[in-house]
Amino acid sequence: MNRVQIRSSERALSVGTWLIVGGAMLYSVLTVTPLMAAHTPAEWRWTAPILPLVVDAAVVIVVRLDSVLARLGGHGGAWPVALRWMTGTMTLALNIGVSALDGDLVGVAVHAVAPLLLIVTAEAGLAYRRALTAAVLAVEARRQAEQDARDRKAAEREENRLRAAREQREHEAQVAREQREHQAALAREEADRQDRIRREDAARAAAAEQAERDARERREHEREQAAAELERLKRQAAQKRELEAQQQAERERREQVREQERIERERAALLSAGPPPAKLPEDQARATVAAAFAAGVPVRVAAELSGWSVGWASARYQEHRDNSGSAPALGR
Repeated sequence: MNRVQIRSSERALSVGTWLIVGGAMLYSVLTVTPLMAAHTPAEWRWTAPILPLVVDAAVVIVVRLDSVLARLGGHGGAWPVALRWMTGTMTLALNIGVSALDGDLVGVAVHAVAPLLLIVTAEAGLAYRRALTAAVLAVEARRQAEQDARDRKAAEREENRLRAAREQREHEAQVAREQREHQAALAREEADRQDRIRREDAARAAAAEQAERDARERREHEREQAAAELERLKRQAAQKRELEAQQQAERERREQVREQERIERERAALLSAGPPPAKLPEDQARATVAAAFAAGVPVRVAAELSGWSVGWASARYQEHRDNSGSAPALGR
């Protein structure tokens, strides 16, 4: 029997088991519900189907987990066995309860069919699954052994092929090595000849280079002397220009000092004149306000010195600020 046949048998067992379980559960609910309703208060009779459903749920758990453990090759111990027999006994007792209380032996036998079939099916299904699992493991072991044998043969063939390939490579390497050694000997002879030629050419080139170097050093020395003379003349010219620039700057500074002294004298003369008895002409008043602005005196004092109004003097101050961009401290 191969693996496909074993799997087919296992599916047939599962389908048959669940058909029996489903039929037994349905039959149990229909049989036990009237018994529970007869022994339950009237207001709680709607709970009559709960007990058969609970017992049947325990049956489903037992059958399902037993099938999983059997497929895995495991064993749950004594508690699963106790649960199987306890649920089977409860199902049997509940199904034959009405007939037993009425003393109906035929009814007891008829209602005992489904629970007994369920109990025996659960035990037989467990045994079948364990046997199928063992068969599957045996098939797998046999297939693994065959695969290992095929792998060993393939490994031997691969090893023989690699050995032949290695010997072929070693032979080819030996031939190539001998050829390389012969070519290397020829190359060394050619290299020696080329080396002699290069040494002779290098000696001739060195002599020519030495002669060229001597001529270049003479030309370089002459250029250095000419450059030194030119640099000396440039330094003298630069010193002369610098001296002239310093003298020009000194003359300009002196001119600025004299101009500043002249402006200060004129400003002092305007400011020392005091308030005029009458309003000064506009040109003279503008000159007085400009001198006052430059001296940093308040607008009010500038207005008194010019004889004009403070507003007019403030306007002239604003013009000087706009033109010069400076802001002297003002007071009123």
